[in-house]
Amino acid sequence: MKVIPIKAQAGITGFESPAAEYRELGLSLDQLLVQHPNATFIGLASGDSMQGVGIFDGDLLLVDRAVQPQQNDVIVANFNNEFVCKLIDIENRLLRSASPVYSPVKISECDNFQLEGVVIGSVRMHRSNSELTKCMH
Repeated sequence: MKVIPIKAQAGITGFESPAAEYRELGLSLDQLLVQHPNATFIGLASGDSMQGVGIFDGDLLLVDRAVQPQQNDVIVANFNNEFVCKLIDIENRLLRSASPVYSPVKISECDNFQLEGVVIGSVRMHRSNSELTKCMH
């Protein structure tokens, strides 16, 4: 993959072609985004409850199972047989949304809770990709 090392600014009126002086940096997206390849998977965000932390419906989530969750990390978990993406409040055993519209949910002893991993990053898709959507469903 060729990487064009430029900073793009919104609202500029004219600029030299960024390809004019590109160079190959020898990096892949895997190298840039994934620390633990054997423990990382990609999920597809659904819904609006995490917009407060910049995760929107249709975003790709990079989830690392090798990372130990910390207080208020964004995580993916199986909660009562449903995959959820939430902020984890370890101290109070709560799953929190990043929106005031949704109330926190207590993780009780009766709940089926399995942490799947910590969200280490997300990728926003600006054009829908039907092949990607088919793979994720």
